[in-house]
Amino acid sequence: MGNVKESYTYIIVESFRSQQTGGLHGDIHIRPIEGQKYSTKLFVECSNKLKYEYPIGTKFRLKVKLTSREDGGEYLYNYYRWKYDVL
Repeated sequence: MGNVKESYTYIIVESFRSQQTGGLHGDIHIRPIEGQKYSTKLFVECSNKLKYEYPIGTKFRLKVKLTSREDGGEYLYNYYRWKYDVL
């Protein structure tokens, strides 16, 4: 996995139900909210607790870093054991 050279930053994210599930694990995902540094089209890799222990649409404050896969796809990464704020 190649990493984009970027440091971690705090952003606000939300859980949502994706209409597209091809190649994804499940239908509930995490994405940045609109109006921030990152596109709402990016997925966030983080603790599954955010997806399954809170109602869909819940917002969280996370520390993330833009990361890229070997195939070139980008996503935001948050270590699953890091603390987060529920907003």
